Amino acid sequence: MTVDDADGAAAEGDDDPLALRLEQLILGAERRYTPFQAARAAGVSMELASRFWRAMGFADIGQAKALTEADVLALRRLAGLVEAGLLSEPMAVQVARSTGQTTARLADWQIDSFLEGLTEPQEPGMTRTEMTYPLIELLLPELEEFLVYVWRRQLAAATGRVVQAQDDAEMVDRRLAVGFADLVGFTRLTRRLEEEELGELVEAFETTAADLVAAHGGRLIKTLGDEVLYSADDAGIAAEIGLRLIETMTHDETMPELRVGIAFGTVTTRMGDVFGTTVNLASRLTSIAPKDAVLVDGAFAEELSRTGDAPISEAEEALAAKERDGADPGYRFALQPMWQRPVRGLGVVEPWLLSRRG
Repeated sequence: MTVDDADGAAAEGDDDPLALRLEQLILGAERRYTPFQAARAAGVSMELASRFWRAMGFADIGQAKALTEADVLALRRLAGLVEAGLLSEPMAVQVARSTGQTTARLADWQIDSFLEGLTEPQEPGMTRTEMTYPLIELLLPELEEFLVYVWRRQLAAATGRVVQAQDDAEMVDRRLAVGFADLVGFTRLTRRLEEEELGELVEAFETTAADLVAAHGGRLIKTLGDEVLYSADDAGIAAEIGLRLIETMTHDETMPELRVGIAFGTVTTRMGDVFGTTVNLASRLTSIAPKDAVLVDGAFAEELSRTGDAPISEAEEALAAKERDGADPGYRFALQPMWQRPVRGLGVVEPWLLSRRG
């Protein structure tokens, strides 16, 4: 967007009194500053201010007077963390980017969901757009407090994972189980279902997956419509989640079949996401897994064997029973070796079919 375009867009927005009222309600302040004035008031360079704003996901607005006192304070706080040596400048930009991306999706989802529920105006003659103001006015303080509560809870959980790490390197490069769950035939469904039906199916899948992952101690990394990516510190937890997903979806007649692939190994974590060969392998295993089945890699199978969750061979199971004087070894899962096969970009792998024991 050029400066002229941005100024024009801002001027056009001034013509909508409801939009301005909503903005003032949510931001709690009126427009007072151009970007240059806001940067100067915050004591930062225009270049750094632009980097912060773009990282947060906000468009260039030229020199339109569209910023508030809160915008100045946000710039001042970020810059202050850099000046105090608590954050490097690149790290401050990352903080701005991760916060912006996460909250942008959250805000879009909330507004879509709230307005979708307003099928009929609560007052005669009022449109859904006009109902937005009183709705936001009622919800804003409650949602703000809830957002801070959830963020603190998540921060506490993330801090706990860091404290439990064996060394500093493990904070970034960790050994994790990574699982992908993928709806079978989703592309065909997009051609057959109406948009509303498709949206309801995706929402039901994501909700079910998110609940199962959280309930069993895993961590939902992201959802991609027909695919869910999750991780767990423990292979047994990842296995339980994968099988629960299959079992739950199988009993839901409205859902298509599901495939799950899980791999175990070193994973690089960054901005809440995971990267590396282990993640790629889990994705490839998902693509070759049978319908309504969980396929895992050799490292994952070995980890289940090491923790006593599954025997990696019949001989191992017989030895465990012998050591227990014939008693049931108590394995939770069973592993069946599959044919070795080449996997694009990763060479030849030997997948294992995971199931519940017995």
